[in-house]
Amino acid sequence: MPRPAPGPAPAPTAVPAVRGSSTALTGYAIQSAAQVHDTAAAVSTPGYPTPGWHRAGPRSTVLAALVADGTHPDPFFSTNQQRIARGEFAAAWWFRGDFTLTDTRARSSLDFSGVISAADVYVNGRRIASADAVAGAYTRHELDITSLVRAGTNTVAFLIRPNDPRKHLTIGWLDWLQPPPDANTGIVRDVLVRRRGPASLHDTHVLTRLAVPSLDSAELTVKARVRNDSEEPTTVGVTAAIGDGTNSGDDRTVLRQDVTLRPHEVRTLTFTPAAHPQLRLHRPRVWWPAGMGPQNLYGITLTATVAGSPSDAVRHTFGIRDVKAPLNSAGARQYVVNGRPLLIRGAGWSADELLRWDTAEVEDRLRQVVDAGLNTVRLEGHIEPDEFFGLTDRYGILTLPGWECCNKWEGQVNPTGTGEKWGAADRATARASMAAEAARLRNHPSVLSFLIGSDYPPDAATERDYLEALRAADWPTPVIPAASAATTPLSGPSGMRMTGPYDWVPPAYWYDKREGGATGFNSETSAGPSIPTLDTLRRTLSPAELETLWKNPSAPQYHRSPSPHFSTLKLYDDALAHRYGNPRSLADYVAKAQLAQYENVRAQFEAYARNATDATAPSTGVVYWMFNSGWTSLHWQLVDRYLDLGGAYYGAKKANEPLHIQYSYDDRTVTVINRRPAAASGLTARVTLFDTHGGTRYDRTVRGLRVGADGARNTALTIPAGAGGPEATHLARLVLTDGAGQEISRNVYWLSARPDALDYEAGDWYHTPTTAYADLTGLASLPQATVTATAHTTRHGATATTTVTLRNTSTHNTPALMTDVHLVDGHDSPVLPVRWSDNQISLWPGEHTVITATYRTADLHGAPPRLRISGWNTPRTELPRRGHRAGAPR
Repeated sequence: MPRPAPGPAPAPTAVPAVRGSSTALTGYAIQSAAQVHDTAAAVSTPGYPTPGWHRAGPRSTVLAALVADGTHPDPFFSTNQQRIARGEFAAAWWFRGDFTLTDTRARSSLDFSGVISAADVYVNGRRIASADAVAGAYTRHELDITSLVRAGTNTVAFLIRPNDPRKHLTIGWLDWLQPPPDANTGIVRDVLVRRRGPASLHDTHVLTRLAVPSLDSAELTVKARVRNDSEEPTTVGVTAAIGDGTNSGDDRTVLRQDVTLRPHEVRTLTFTPAAHPQLRLHRPRVWWPAGMGPQNLYGITLTATVAGSPSDAVRHTFGIRDVKAPLNSAGARQYVVNGRPLLIRGAGWSADELLRWDTAEVEDRLRQVVDAGLNTVRLEGHIEPDEFFGLTDRYGILTLPGWECCNKWEGQVNPTGTGEKWGAADRATARASMAAEAARLRNHPSVLSFLIGSDYPPDAATERDYLEALRAADWPTPVIPAASAATTPLSGPSGMRMTGPYDWVPPAYWYDKREGGATGFNSETSAGPSIPTLDTLRRTLSPAELETLWKNPSAPQYHRSPSPHFSTLKLYDDALAHRYGNPRSLADYVAKAQLAQYENVRAQFEAYARNATDATAPSTGVVYWMFNSGWTSLHWQLVDRYLDLGGAYYGAKKANEPLHIQYSYDDRTVTVINRRPAAASGLTARVTLFDTHGGTRYDRTVRGLRVGADGARNTALTIPAGAGGPEATHLARLVLTDGAGQEISRNVYWLSARPDALDYEAGDWYHTPTTAYADLTGLASLPQATVTATAHTTRHGATATTTVTLRNTSTHNTPALMTDVHLVDGHDSPVLPVRWSDNQISLWPGEHTVITATYRTADLHGAPPRLRISGWNTPRTELPRRGHRAGAPR
């Protein structure tokens, strides 16, 4: 194993004497146990020398630390990861951290979860827990170390066993990225040192009961377990202060109870509305999902005092909302939040492949979830740390956490998976995992449900264990037995299905109410591959790999998937070539991919939106698989590793507009969807069809449209068959305006007189074969269009907004199809992340639009903002110009 140059060990973590405080260890020195020949007692004693050890952050896998210190190159580029020898991760690894205390009079404990896969735990030379007890990524452990700590430096050391997701109830990756060679061995959540007095608080939470549908009142119940940790009978005063979540001290409700406990006695204390009328709220500030209302949060602080002195304190936020999920008449799960039904528009969320945590980066990604018009993310395992759910609470993003498929978690029930069968110790770990995650997640209003099974539901004994743990935690939202169509003895039908597809299908597929089409609740589905932008591809693949990408559809693609079903791009590339024409270059391949991904993702979300209000077998939820992949990928992503945005993302953003006009591939209807909380009226829809020469083939305007709220629809018209003219390829422009003539929604389709044809009988679990393809090759004959732009930038503190006006100034009839604007720095590198109000826009001659880009000023690194403008049939230009750079657009 390459050995880095000796570096300084992490500085000890200073732990204050404040009772009620919790302090996270700030980092570790780590080393393979195969390289360490001293005893565990010696390694875990303060002052033990660690020259040549690696430095790791407070949440780190082994490989994450070795990449950070340069031992291994970036595993996200090319096949670098493949060259990392797995043998160096076959032994256990030491994680060693120091902390300092100045006062040992308070009681001290270690509080942690996130150990992968299991660990012996030592403090100051003494083992305090064995790997038999500290097992599983999600189990939580609180270990009393009061008798072991001393004033000055103290040492905590974890001897962490290697992970194997087939054998341990931890974390695996299955088929959406190449699994890391260390299998994520490490500590991926904070290790806290807690300081308390003689009494401690545990299991604190707030139960809310909201009056639905009036929303004019709510009742709160506050619970906490109080423990006397002393050797004497003790009277504990417990105070609960509830405010608006801003810690401003304004509008606070303060409650108090006293309880006398025998030595080491534990008692549950409950503040009820009956005993404390202040817990009956009039006109409560209700928490809503994004797009439905504000994300109001409350804060609660519980304090325990003994003889007038602070002993412990706990603080967290909560939200008041009501979630129901009944089965509709077709047996599908229909979510209702605060009395209002909503279509779940979701996507699968992936943690970083090395399980690195970066709050700012995750917040950027979650902003993109909201910007794309999604309201939900599903976490199949890889359940993120506390900060993640704090962010989803703030942004109004619903979450569907649950256990993952196909490895040890489904070892008992999945005949096609790789997981080993469970023993008694595994069952205990699973129960403890469920109890810990239920207690951790229950206060977050963004948590919509917990899925106790993924591809397969748990067996009867495990289901009972899970449900008992959830009940004991006062779990407040529906529990789903599986993400697939399954029925269990205790939970009943799941109301969900997992019918795919997972590889390419044409846009028309989504409108048919069979397989993955728009009916019921599809918990994971998409048309598979998602080729990122050319900028991202060049940061991901070597020049040789880039050549193979567009020239050889049958070649295995390391950055697609380790699964033999998804190892190549052949299904996708064949469809691209048949529908758009054979690629002529890498740039041409990427341009065609962006069009294909835009039309397909848009159709998926539009079909589910249109069918959501059907009288029979309506669609109730769709989870695009996936939002992000967790590494540099060609597979299953709306957003790439670097937060760049391409056709897949903008297709979702277009489809999920709050007030939206759309075309249906199955029956040629044009429909208006209104997701706003209020009805819309006085709308005008105009539909125009063009041939590829710019000639108008059909033009109709419908005025006086009204659409109800919360996902209601109104069909404006049906386009006659053949209206696009005799050519195989034509364009459809749909424009929705309000009563003042202001454009609200613009949607442009490229359509074929020859439809895609599907062979459902020959389908399998991951796709339905296409036997005939739509002909969109006419797009290649679109003449070049001229797009001009003007821009100005304003700055507001750390952020800037660039406002861009785009105009199609062509002198002929040619539309500028899919005009893309990228903000770039002085080296032509994208400035990321950027939030565009709209992008990949199609304009006809004489038309213009105004779009904005919002970004962090610091991401320009001192350079002035520049714009790179390109499109399907628009030469690439830059603004400000450094000299006109024109040429073939793809």
